[in-house]
Amino acid sequence: MEHSRQWLRLMQLSSSSLPVGSFTWSQGLEWAVEAGWITSADAFKRWQIQLMEQSFFCVDLPLFIRLYQACEQQELAAVKHWTAYLLACRETRELREEERNRGAAFTRLIKSWEPDCPADWLALLAQSQLCGMAWLGVRWGIGARELALSLGYSWIESAVMAGVKLVPFGQQAAQQLIIGLSDHFANGLDAAFLRGDEALGAATPLSAIASARHETQYSRLFRS
Repeated sequence: MEHSRQWLRLMQLSSSSLPVGSFTWSQGLEWAVEAGWITSADAFKRWQIQLMEQSFFCVDLPLFIRLYQACEQQELAAVKHWTAYLLACRETRELREEERNRGAAFTRLIKSWEPDCPADWLALLAQSQLCGMAWLGVRWGIGARELALSLGYSWIESAVMAGVKLVPFGQQAAQQLIIGLSDHFANGLDAAFLRGDEALGAATPLSAIASARHETQYSRLFRS
């Protein structure tokens, strides 16, 4: 695919208007705010940096590069293995539901964009948006690093927009947070890509507790 079109497709994949339901999930943030753990923009930034360093860099990005490589080589068994590993790393029912719901929504897009995608691949892609992004990136000739930046930005923006509603803070503070979190993400990207199999796995117990408690939170705006 011609280079300019690839970049336009990449921007489409990172757009907040992509209909995968990203803004319906807070990944435990809603309960953390309710519990008084997060009361300001600074506290929110510390929370997100911990999640980035101890989860996104240790699970999402390393597994994404493995999924991308497996899709490049058409190794369906390897894609199944790493997708199952990813779901096992989602520590609560809500987080696993989010993974599957986003995967199913993204797969509906793939079916409309690439109608000749094989049925056995479609069933697997529906388990995780990371898997679908990897397959589509290979299909469209978009590099793994560029897609990783897109995934990171989408994750940051979704979290910050949830913070605007929940913490809360204003739009100017939100844009400053996106700048700061994006810089932190860029600094850790290369190390995350090089993480070995023995170092995979999240270490975010407070986030897991918040997500589990959110399942029975009395009043809530978000699905996690």
